[in-house]
Amino acid sequence: MPIVNADIEPLAVVFKDDGLVPNNPMPLLVYKGAVRFDGDHPEETIEKLFGANGWGGMWRNGIYDYLHYHATVHEALGVARGHARVRFGGDRGRDFEIAAGDVAVLPAGTGHQCVRASGDFCVIGAYPPGPQMQVTRPTPENHRKALKTIPEVELPDTDPALGKDGPLLRLWKRS
Repeated sequence: MPIVNADIEPLAVVFKDDGLVPNNPMPLLVYKGAVRFDGDHPEETIEKLFGANGWGGMWRNGIYDYLHYHATVHEALGVARGHARVRFGGDRGRDFEIAAGDVAVLPAGTGHQCVRASGDFCVIGAYPPGPQMQVTRPTPENHRKALKTIPEVELPDTDPALGKDGPLLRLWKRS
């Protein structure tokens, strides 16, 4: 099992709807240094962690360099290698420096885009059980649709990094 800092408290940030990016009343969670890697396969370490906590539909890559969000599903991003500056919350959001071992958990509707990344930057993306991930670009029509779908996205049963006792279950509540 991956080595996880079980006592970690994530940074929790709520972004307001900016008229194009809906964001979510539930906070973005950023766990700095959540995962310590044991061996030469950090991608597999994060995949095992997310899978053990019931998050699937995984992929390995970077983060798109254009602003987008997911209106039908929550997303976990585990940094396996390198580092990047990622803007969360849309154009009026906030830039975060994320690096290997960090995990970000985005509630449905949270805008995100990679501003810059190291050449070795690699992220594992994962989703709780439910609908397939769809990439949504910020347009007025997509915003209107997202305002209807986001409240219907079910809360996950587990925190992708810390499981059934993770802070996500305490910090994500319906308003």
